[in-house]
Amino acid sequence: MDNKLIDHLFRHHYGKMVSVLTRIFGLSNLEIIEDAVQDTFIKATTSWKQNIPEHPEAWLTTAAKNRVLDIFRKLKAEKRRVPQFVSGMDAIAINDLFLDTEIEDSQLRMIFTACHPLLSPTDRIASALKSVSGFSSKEISSSLLTKEDTINKRLVRARKTIRDKEIPFSIPTGNALVERLNSVHEVLYLIFNEGFHSNNTEFLIRKELCAEAMRLIQMVLNNKITRSPDGYALFALMCFHAARLDSKLTEDGDIIDLKHQDRSQWHFPLIRLGNDVMIKAVENDEYSAYHYEAAIAAEHLRARKFESTDWVKILMWLEKLYEISPSPFTSLNIAVVLLQMGSLEKAYDRLLTIEPAHLEQRSYLYYGFLSEYYLLKEEKDKAISSISLALTTVANEAEKRYLLNKKKYIQTQ
Repeated sequence: MDNKLIDHLFRHHYGKMVSVLTRIFGLSNLEIIEDAVQDTFIKATTSWKQNIPEHPEAWLTTAAKNRVLDIFRKLKAEKRRVPQFVSGMDAIAINDLFLDTEIEDSQLRMIFTACHPLLSPTDRIASALKSVSGFSSKEISSSLLTKEDTINKRLVRARKTIRDKEIPFSIPTGNALVERLNSVHEVLYLIFNEGFHSNNTEFLIRKELCAEAMRLIQMVLNNKITRSPDGYALFALMCFHAARLDSKLTEDGDIIDLKHQDRSQWHFPLIRLGNDVMIKAVENDEYSAYHYEAAIAAEHLRARKFESTDWVKILMWLEKLYEISPSPFTSLNIAVVLLQMGSLEKAYDRLLTIEPAHLEQRSYLYYGFLSEYYLLKEEKDKAISSISLALTTVANEAEKRYLLNKKKYIQTQ
C-alpha cells in the first residue's frame, strides 16, 4: 500500500467530506463529523493493505456516504437533533449532495464559516486549515510555529464561537458578503504568506500551504457570487510569488536573494496565468492592497535581470499601497527601494519611522537593512554591529545562515 497515496487523498478529500456531512448534520456536530471522516481514512488504510481499489476516490466517496448513516444512528442513539431521513427521496437528496457541484458549494460554505469575522484572526486560520484543508493539529502547529496544544485550544474556541453565535453554514449575500469576503481573502493571504516565507525555524518555504491557499482562492473565484476584483488580484499575487518558489533556495536549502536568483527557473506559465487574472482584477477603478502588491510583484518579474528593475514604478506602487494600508512592512520596503535608487538619506529617514518591535518575528529585516545602509556608507563597524543584532532576532535556520554569510562577507571587505 502506498502511504503517500493515502496522504494525498486525505489532504484532497477530507475537506470535501467534512463539508458535505456538515451541510447534512449541521455545524453543532462538526467534531463528530471530523472524527467520522478520520475513521473513513483509517478504514481505507486497513482495507487497502492487500489491494488498492481501481478508483480510490470513488471508494472514499462511497465510504463517506455510508458514514452518513453511521453518524445518523449514533446521533439518534444520543437523542440529538438530526435531520429525519433514512430512505426514499431523502436518500436521493443525500446522494445529490455528493455531486461535484454540490461538494464545491459545501466547501465554499465551510470556507465562509471557518473565516467568519466573529472568530479571531488566529482562530480563523487554524479553523480553515483544519476543517477545509484537512491539516492535522500537528501540521498546523508546525506550519504556524505554534504549540500543538495552542492550536487545539484555537480549534475548540472556534467551534464554540460558531456554536454559541449560531453562525450559519451558508454563503452570505448582500452587504454581508463584502465583509465576509474580506475575511476569507485575509485568511487565504496569510496562509499563502506562511508558505512563501515561513516563520518555521526549519523550513523557509512550505509549498503545501501555498498550494492550498491557491486552491481555496480558485474555489472562491469559481463561484459567480463570491468572485470579486480583490479576489482576482489576490490570486494573481499568489501566482506571481509562486512562480519564484523554485529559485529562492539552493539544493542545500540556502537562501538565494532576488538579486542572485536564476530567473530562467521562474515558472512562466504561472506568470502568464497571473497576468491573465490581473486583467479581470482591474475591470473597475477600485483597487485593494492585493492589487498594489500584485503590481509590485509583477514589476520584479518583468525585469529580465535585477539591474533592469523599474524601482521608480515599484516605489509608486508601494506609496499607493501605504496610502490605503499603512504598515511597518510597507515602510521598510519603501526604504529598501529608496536604497536601491541611491537615495540613502531618504531611505534612512524612512527607516526611522519604523519601530523594530512592530515587525514582530521579522524584526531582523530592520537590522539587516540597517547593515546594508551602513555598508553603502562605508561604515563597516556599524554594518557588522547591525547584522549582529539581526542575528539575535532571527529564528529560521536558513535566514540565520544567510545573515552569517553576509556578516563574514562584510568582515572581509
